[in-house]
Amino acid sequence: MHITVPRFEKIPYVWHGFGTRELSQENLRVQAGKKDLDLVLLDQIHSDCIHVLAEPPETQLRGDAMLTTSSGLLLTIKTADCLPVLVLDERQKLIAAVHCGWRGTSKRLLAKVVRKMSDVFDSEAADLLVVLGPSIGPDCYEVGEDVRECFGEAGLEKGLFRSHPQTPGKYFFDLKLANRNQLLECGVQVENVFSVTGCTHCEKNLYSYRREHLEAGRLLNFIGLL
Repeated sequence: MHITVPRFEKIPYVWHGFGTRELSQENLRVQAGKKDLDLVLLDQIHSDCIHVLAEPPETQLRGDAMLTTSSGLLLTIKTADCLPVLVLDERQKLIAAVHCGWRGTSKRLLAKVVRKMSDVFDSEAADLLVVLGPSIGPDCYEVGEDVRECFGEAGLEKGLFRSHPQTPGKYFFDLKLANRNQLLECGVQVENVFSVTGCTHCEKNLYSYRREHLEAGRLLNFIGLL
């Protein structure tokens, strides 16, 4: 029902995963309850809004990233082609879950999460372990000139776009590389960045908005401190 990463599995106080289409929200909630974890979801709005949580919020928050050092919270991000990112600082027992679509990526959301972890918790970028989850791949993510211009204006364009061979004004965009670059520029060590392979658009056990449109469900990607 969910995909895990060996490096994170070695840490006894962390529960994490990247859900497949078989993992429903109710199923995850039941599993989380057995581990004394409260499911925490955001109203995701493709922003650079980051929430620092000490306890379960009383109402659903709007934003695209969550941080906590509190045990008992299962930080959960929904995706259906966008990139889910899970972050862990073992030294500080600090975790983050981040929703990176192209808009959030162009706003440097992941870099801002790393900075927030430093500002609030004195976390060091070199200590962070980061997993980039399943997302739409660079051979399937077709975007227009507006997206390319947005990244160009932000100084983030280089190497992320390939011209579509058959459609002028269209490009293939590497979402995962864009976020990996931000991590390395922030000082995260290359050996501490892990990636779950697979393209949501190509793999039928994963939801894809580009493939299924309004019929697409959402993948549940999560991390919590036990």
